[in-house]
Amino acid sequence: MTENWTGRTVELTVGAVAHGGHCVARVDGRVVFVRHALPGERVLAEVTEDGGKSFCRADAVRVLAPSPDRVEPPCPVAGPGLCGGCDWQHASGAAQRALKASVVEEQLRRLAGLEWPVSVEELPGGLVRWRTRTRFVAGADGHAGLRAHRSHRVVPLTDCPITTRGAVEAVLPLPWSPGDEIETTEDADGAVHVRRLPEGGGPGEQRRGGVARERAAGRDWRLGAHGFWQVHPEAAATLARVVGEWARAEPGTRAWDLYAGAGLFAAVLGEQVGARGTVLAVESARRAVADGKANLAALRQVRWHCAPVERVLRDRRDRPGVVVLDPPRKGAGRAVVERIAGAGPQRVVYVACDPAALARDVATFAGLGYRLTRLRAFDAFPMTHHVECVALFEPAASGH
Repeated sequence: MTENWTGRTVELTVGAVAHGGHCVARVDGRVVFVRHALPGERVLAEVTEDGGKSFCRADAVRVLAPSPDRVEPPCPVAGPGLCGGCDWQHASGAAQRALKASVVEEQLRRLAGLEWPVSVEELPGGLVRWRTRTRFVAGADGHAGLRAHRSHRVVPLTDCPITTRGAVEAVLPLPWSPGDEIETTEDADGAVHVRRLPEGGGPGEQRRGGVARERAAGRDWRLGAHGFWQVHPEAAATLARVVGEWARAEPGTRAWDLYAGAGLFAAVLGEQVGARGTVLAVESARRAVADGKANLAALRQVRWHCAPVERVLRDRRDRPGVVVLDPPRKGAGRAVVERIAGAGPQRVVYVACDPAALARDVATFAGLGYRLTRLRAFDAFPMTHHVECVALFEPAASGH
């Protein structure tokens, strides 16, 4: 049986970045996933988790030979054993984007057998004060904070540098009941919305606001403040623009918008197909569908279905010219990809928030005759390991 290394400190040289906000090292034949380090660094790492398998997890507690990409984190609790909200505050912005690009490339290579160079594009606004939606949690003393990495322990905060000031100031100075979760949103007008979710469940309590105003895709939106919307203030408009450029739905045709949320991409598709076309918008969250119907009431060509995508596609026999999908973190999965490919669209535009899930679906599409023809990646979550990708698939026989 492998010796349990939990609490052990080892000196190691950090290897390549891996999916999940850590780098890979090897010590005595075992893989060590190291947080708070950068590739090429020599560090002392303290093992934080060891499940007795071929790998363990560790934090770099002392840097012996730093990378030239290392910087001082702007947040005092972005370190070993502290807040788990950020992964890469110790790396420069350019280095963060390079790390994320490497992860996307590695997942495509490993899971889809595809060599594809990736460049992660910066969004306007910088590395801090971009997060418009945050869920804080109150500790035993009633002070709000965020949980430690892979832990329920609450790290109390006086600030969160990646979160907008308005959202921070609406929550962190106030006392809360232990265990409360506090959702905060700052919308495009700068209005702050706060909802308290008591420990143990039960109905939430809206403390401030409730209906957010956002702007994207050439229109104003009124939405449930704590429903789905992009977290970065520039992300929705950027993604809508790219989706529109790649979808190119022709007037009078049919399009599908799967996992439609409040209808951001349905709005783009609805404008493209025009009054003589049809957009099937599928979303399982009732509030999002209600928001979508209200915001897109003038686009009668958008037809909403409030149900899981898998269930709706199971009974569809129409043949869309374009399909857009923005699945959850787990990806679309084989059943949905098979239904899309079986419908024979000319183009599939896939918005992905997880590189591994995207790569698995890339492989599935390839096996069904659809090849990846374009891919862009955006740093919609600076300081974290998350990255947003947009992928275009076209029939392999199209010759593009």
